[in-house]
Amino acid sequence: MRGGLVQRLAVVTAFLAVVLALSGGVWRYGFNQALDQLEARGEADLALAGDRLVGQLQRYRDLAVTMADHPGVVAALHGASAEDTRDLLLEVADKSATLDVLVLDSAGRIRAAAQDAPPRDLSAQPHVRRALRGALGWGHGPAMPLTERAFYHAAPMFGPDGRVQGAVVVVTDLNGIDYNWRGTNPPAFFTDLNGVVYISNRSEILLWQRPVGDPGLRPPDGQEPSFRITRIGGHEIWTVGWGPYLPREGLHLTQDLPVIGMMGEVLLDVTQARAFAWAQAAAVAALCLAFGSLLFLASERRRALAEANQQLEARVAERTAALRRAQDDLVQAGKLSALGQMSAGISHELNQPLMAIRSFAENAVEFMARGKPERAEENLTRISDMARRMGRIIQNLRAFARQETGPQERVELGAVLAATFDLTKGRMAEAGVTLRYVPPGHDVWVQGGEVRLGQVFVNLITNAVDAMASSTHKHLSVTVEETDSVAVRIEDTGPGIEMPDKVFDPFYTTKTVGETGGMGLGLSISYGIVQSFGGQIKGSNLPQGGAQFTVTLERAVAEVEEAA
Repeated sequence: MRGGLVQRLAVVTAFLAVVLALSGGVWRYGFNQALDQLEARGEADLALAGDRLVGQLQRYRDLAVTMADHPGVVAALHGASAEDTRDLLLEVADKSATLDVLVLDSAGRIRAAAQDAPPRDLSAQPHVRRALRGALGWGHGPAMPLTERAFYHAAPMFGPDGRVQGAVVVVTDLNGIDYNWRGTNPPAFFTDLNGVVYISNRSEILLWQRPVGDPGLRPPDGQEPSFRITRIGGHEIWTVGWGPYLPREGLHLTQDLPVIGMMGEVLLDVTQARAFAWAQAAAVAALCLAFGSLLFLASERRRALAEANQQLEARVAERTAALRRAQDDLVQAGKLSALGQMSAGISHELNQPLMAIRSFAENAVEFMARGKPERAEENLTRISDMARRMGRIIQNLRAFARQETGPQERVELGAVLAATFDLTKGRMAEAGVTLRYVPPGHDVWVQGGEVRLGQVFVNLITNAVDAMASSTHKHLSVTVEETDSVAVRIEDTGPGIEMPDKVFDPFYTTKTVGETGGMGLGLSISYGIVQSFGGQIKGSNLPQGGAQFTVTLERAVAEVEEAA
């Protein structure tokens, strides 16, 4: 007895370890998939932010080029009134939201400025040197006392002989550019060649600098905020404590912007991706535990039956009364053995809705990445519907274990068929099957259960698709015929039914182990479901080849008609 208990505990422990490992694998796979989707969206957001920044700065470059040919600016190099030139430059600066506009001579000295800057030599600035050599120059740095962060565009001024006679420098206040970005999502920042954060939609990390040879950022005062970097499936995850407006865990992405000499970076919050992965892992663990529990219960019942039989054989010769009690136990164990058969059909019952939930979830993530929230909402709604339907399936399985029958209800047949086609359209498309179906022009109410009736049609359609695997022409026809009752005919172009009189027997199947088939319980379960609705299901062969299954159901009065 003790040895058997230890053995069962070892089996349970091993099973839990397998479930834990499987759930961990599902979590890692789901998290990687979610990070891939998040990375694709983040790259698009970063490219958009980079293009937006470059576009804003290019306006000031164009302004510098335009002002280089302005007669008033050219006149400033030939002795024009400094006051008149200053008024012109100030007017241009005001209308273009420019911090300052400078006119330099060929030696790089300021000849005029919108902000009446004192004369000084700017020839050492790289962007000025480039402009004085006849090319467009750009750069960034402080423009004190006006601002700590400025961007410069320098355009050469050519004389009549084609030589450079000076330059126009447009100074842009970067505070005005990233001020309009602040608070937008996701957190984005642009660092220069020295790793200094020069532009960002999060003001708290402006002028932070990347440590030499290390990732992350450090504030100018030298404090060391919490920072950790991890890599998952090629993705770089930053765990930071940089304030309430930056994600605690963020996917870090970068993009070079050589046109302005900076690198764009973004931190994408991975909270939802992690939650999605946990939800997938929890769902797999729950299904495995439920399936394992049913198998364990069935094995325990079989073990109890074996012990009862042994005791019966030992006492059959001397205790007639004990034999009678053992026979009663045998009957009860026979009832409970049905639970073992039901455990074999759990995968068959729940596989279709589970796969649909996974598909709709992936589609929802994709639609969110494409900026189509209405489509994502539609998929999430379908996930909710499928989850409710799975709950009802499990409820039906529990009722079966208790040897109870779910209550009949009014079911709209067209909606059930539409849901069935929605679940099986991927399978039909993969197999190259063409569906022929003309829905009724009005609601058709029948007696049944929505989930169980849908399972009957799913099973019949998937069986038909599998039967047509080797057929040249693959056509599936579904028709609804209304008389005193309602009949749904499902016809395929497969090889037909080998033994129509046994097709609904338990464990009867023509599929081999290598095919998509299972234990041959599907049609048997479907037969019992339809009979529980007071209907009939029949299978036959068509004269032109192929199989035909007819599901006949009793009509039900619609609620509107009953109210009338």
